[in-house]
Amino acid sequence: MVWSKALARCGLVLLSLWLCIHSVPISVEKAKDKPEVEQLEPPQSADTGLHYDRYLREVIEYLEKDPHFREKLKNANMDDIKQGKLSKELDFVQHNFRTKLDELKREEMSRLRMLIKAKHDLREGNGNTPDHQALLKQFEHLNHMNPHTFEVEDLDRLIQSATSDLENYDKKHHDEFKRYEMTKEHERRERLKTMSEEDRRKEEQHYEEMKKKHANHPKVNHPGSEDQLKEVWQEADGLDPEDFDPKTFFKMHDSNGDGFLDESELEALFTKELEKVYDPTNEEDDMVEMEEERLRMREHVMNEVDTNKDRLVSLSEFITATKKEEFHEKDEWETLDQNPVYTEEELREYERQLANEENDINTKAAELQKQREELERKQEELNTQKLGLKQIVMQQNVNITSHFGRKQLEPINWDRVRMDSGANQKKSVLC
Repeated sequence: MVWSKALARCGLVLLSLWLCIHSVPISVEKAKDKPEVEQLEPPQSADTGLHYDRYLREVIEYLEKDPHFREKLKNANMDDIKQGKLSKELDFVQHNFRTKLDELKREEMSRLRMLIKAKHDLREGNGNTPDHQALLKQFEHLNHMNPHTFEVEDLDRLIQSATSDLENYDKKHHDEFKRYEMTKEHERRERLKTMSEEDRRKEEQHYEEMKKKHANHPKVNHPGSEDQLKEVWQEADGLDPEDFDPKTFFKMHDSNGDGFLDESELEALFTKELEKVYDPTNEEDDMVEMEEERLRMREHVMNEVDTNKDRLVSLSEFITATKKEEFHEKDEWETLDQNPVYTEEELREYERQLANEENDINTKAAELQKQREELERKQEELNTQKLGLKQIVMQQNVNITSHFGRKQLEPINWDRVRMDSGANQKKSVLC
């Protein structure tokens, strides 16, 4: 999308929503004409990482296609957005776009219902009590009390939820990476415990060699510094570093031509520096660590250059940064191996948590084993009872068969039959 400067000034609250959207620009001339009903197609843009990413992107895509809403967006400020004034402009969005938004919401509601049911069934199947509050949080980005139409409250909730979630996205990524690193070290130490003294010594020696090999790399320039940008200018752009021009550099790397460097465009500038440290073919290089390094570099540049904190770097911000003393920073960038993400105490605490979790699992497993054994014992008792009842029934059947068999085998006393018959006839005559 071609972003206007007015859009950028809306600030973090709205730009966190629009950050990853790249749609076709709508010119002012076209907005003045009678709008045409166009074929609505699914938007194509980068993934924000949010669980409702597709819904978010599609809503924004169709709102931006409405001339009235787009014009209001350009003139909006942060206070208007926080107070929900922009959301109220939804009432003036064209009917065909509102109809599409209604459809998107119904699809999202259906997706969430299926997601929650799957999570609920999974937790119940594992013997866990479902966390209903956590499940309901899946609905915070829309008004689930009205599942049929997209209203002002839905847009307001979407803005608030996406803003909060995107602000916390990097922090969550850092936390996940920290757990990843501690888990990796914990497993390495546990593996050492299972080895013989000789094998353990060899493994420790190999580990230290890999660390030294990883640390032995060319100088990594400070992200956003003159040396770093000139290196991109020379090696990636194929230009003479003596001819470096900040304005030209900015325009060359503003890949979508919107007048801003967004987070993905900034991260692309660090590839050359990262390749100095990480090689996917090397045993000692972890590509998960490379992506964490890329994130650290982007955060560093944003903190230094993005003065209005809108998660975008404008041309004016970029030019201003190149005039600062920090731009000529010559010190090497300290990589992750020089800045451990956890302390030894944090690792010990994490291992205690793992041990407690393992104990809980073992306790639960022992309880389940006891329950299983008890069920097997009861099943055995039932089987014994069933066998006993079956034997009793079979014995009764044998007795009945024997009884009737003997009756059939006794000889018939015809004299007794005739005497009984004559006696019965006399009784009939007397009567």
